[in-house]
Amino acid sequence: MSGSGVTVELINGLADLNQVTEAALQASARRTRSRRRALVWLGRVAVIVIVIGGWQWFTEVGWVDKFFFGQPTGIWQSLVTLFTQDTGFGTIWENLWVTIQEALYGFLGGTLAGILFGLLLGMNGYLADVLSPYIKIVNSIPRIILASIFMVAFGLGIFPKALLAGVLVFFVVFFNAFQGVREVDRNLVANVRVLGASPLGVARHVTVPSAMTWIIASMHTAFGFAIIGALVSEVIGAQHGIGLIISHAQGSFDPDTVFACMVIVAAFTLLAEYLIGLLERAVLKWRPPVRSEAAGI
Repeated sequence: MSGSGVTVELINGLADLNQVTEAALQASARRTRSRRRALVWLGRVAVIVIVIGGWQWFTEVGWVDKFFFGQPTGIWQSLVTLFTQDTGFGTIWENLWVTIQEALYGFLGGTLAGILFGLLLGMNGYLADVLSPYIKIVNSIPRIILASIFMVAFGLGIFPKALLAGVLVFFVVFFNAFQGVREVDRNLVANVRVLGASPLGVARHVTVPSAMTWIIASMHTAFGFAIIGALVSEVIGAQHGIGLIISHAQGSFDPDTVFACMVIVAAFTLLAEYLIGLLERAVLKWRPPVRSEAAGI
């Protein structure tokens, strides 16, 4: 009995030791992640300080002509002016809202169409072979020409801008969705079919979830293209929008306002990127974390 008691105590002691060791390892990993996160943010701050500080210094000493490239202090003053005074085309909030609507409508429409056609052609080889040359032809058309055509056909409202943004987004999402379907494990599809799954069941439980990684990844790039489509359309012709302010500033040789508008668009794009990241984590929560996620970046 005494030997049995010693054995139980030894087992309990080893279990406690394992728990302590595991807790210590977890604490060490958390400290490592925190330290790395702090270093990453320190590096990010250093980069922006060096870029802005160097830019300001180069323009002050005359190495860079601020007439053509502006300078950070002038950009800040332009931002203050944009948010406190009328732009000549309405308030900055009104113009920003117009651009946001164009980008969002184009992003949503282009994403949905890209996913639908990408999945459809990816799962239907015959249809993909038939439509492949036509898709390549349309994709080869310069977008600036499409913008002009849309302006002539639909006027200067929101719709032609959203349409161009949707075209840009469509091809980014389409090719990723198409390739994502093609990359699905064929052995897994065959096994699911053997188990009696219908074509719709295979698509729902295997093909679409597997391709979703590609689709979500494309959305990060696609939103940037939606913004580009909206701004390019507004520069060509518009009644409101950030692109119109940029076009007017270019005509007035005002680089500070051009860069100020770019800062505004960049801030909104970063917010959209953050929201897409939340969507990615929600939709792909079954996926093992990638290195950047594991590091807590």
